Amino acid sequence: MSLTIEQDRVPGESAEENLDVLERTQRVIRQALDSMGYDSSYYELLKEPIRLLTVRIPVRMDDGSVNVYTGYRAQHNDAVGPAKGGIRFHPDVTAEEVKALSMWMSIKCGIADLPYGGGKGGVQCDPRKLSARELERLSRGYVRAISQVVGPAKDIPAPDVFTNPQIMAWMMDEYSRIREFDAPGFITGKPIVLGGSAGRESSTAQGVLILLREAAKTASLPLSGAKVIVQGFGNAGSYLSKFLYEAGAVIAGISDANGALYDADGLNIPELLDKRDSFGAVTHLMPGQISNAELLVQACDILIPAAIENQITQRNAPDIKARIVVEAANGPTTLRATEILTERGVLLVPDVLASAGGVIVSYFEWVQNNQGLYWSEEEVNRRLEEILVCSFHNVRETALRQKTDMRLAAYIIGLKRVAEAVRWRGWL
Repeated sequence: MSLTIEQDRVPGESAEENLDVLERTQRVIRQALDSMGYDSSYYELLKEPIRLLTVRIPVRMDDGSVNVYTGYRAQHNDAVGPAKGGIRFHPDVTAEEVKALSMWMSIKCGIADLPYGGGKGGVQCDPRKLSARELERLSRGYVRAISQVVGPAKDIPAPDVFTNPQIMAWMMDEYSRIREFDAPGFITGKPIVLGGSAGRESSTAQGVLILLREAAKTASLPLSGAKVIVQGFGNAGSYLSKFLYEAGAVIAGISDANGALYDADGLNIPELLDKRDSFGAVTHLMPGQISNAELLVQACDILIPAAIENQITQRNAPDIKARIVVEAANGPTTLRATEILTERGVLLVPDVLASAGGVIVSYFEWVQNNQGLYWSEEEVNRRLEEILVCSFHNVRETALRQKTDMRLAAYIIGLKRVAEAVRWRGWL
């Protein structure tokens, strides 16, 4: 079965560059399943979520009017176990995006050997334009709308873009009211006092740092003194910049939605963190601003795209100067760009591996909720490092054995777990 390709292509770009995020994901899923010898029925099952719920959420606004928001919850596959994945509040949320993200979550969980399938949720809204009371009503309304398909043994949500521990707390409280019992294991990313896990807030960045250390060892590149560019200065990017700065790396460039800063001698990360405005942006407050596109091709040893999709394409991949690229964002590198970087000998750590720290520590939180026994941050980080170091080397060895890039290798490992669970259950 051929995949649909958009007709309006950017001149000079390959067909792969014009695939949307869902189509790109489907293409790599097919390649991974084919390489493992699974027949077409497995692709037909795994190319889309088994369940996609679309909901309409009425919210009473502070002025007395009512706005109706559209929300989604996708569950890619639950053969391994309950679905797991975040909820994003963003004006650009679409059903296609949520479906693709749920598929990535299945692969992340498979790579880390977690007892989950992938899930993802989203609401089309701009939380920056909502008051705290309006945001609470929307959060509770979303949970009421999806309450029949989620739960500690069905589907466990978590924070994502523009959602945070406060929103998770409102959602947990609403679910507990509906079920008439306290259910901390329904959702992760909660405040510590409500059953959250130590280390959860910085877990994605901590995971990227662990994988970056392993990649640097593989490339014989000392992390101390290495020149690093971090594209994106949100939760993951800012924590990561801080961690790397403290580890002795030279943070030569950072960016946010307003632009980018670059200094080959290194930026003062503590100063930039301190000067951020209420939305976490800082570049517009500093002199010497350049564009995000210009930042990506500046001189560095390590490039970390930690912002949005489609940042490295076949147009700029030949100009990337980094020896290592670690995808802290979802889908920042197109398929053709992945091939170009691999051909050039750049070590690319794909998003489904690089950003797995968040879901791993979410799993730890769920385990702690179920046990009623909570771990120290040192214990959380020790367990996180153990899983991610093993995962990195599994992916790296698979890539070398299969003579392919690390993205396809990661999909092979992640999907094998799902496909085997489907087979043992007798679904196919």
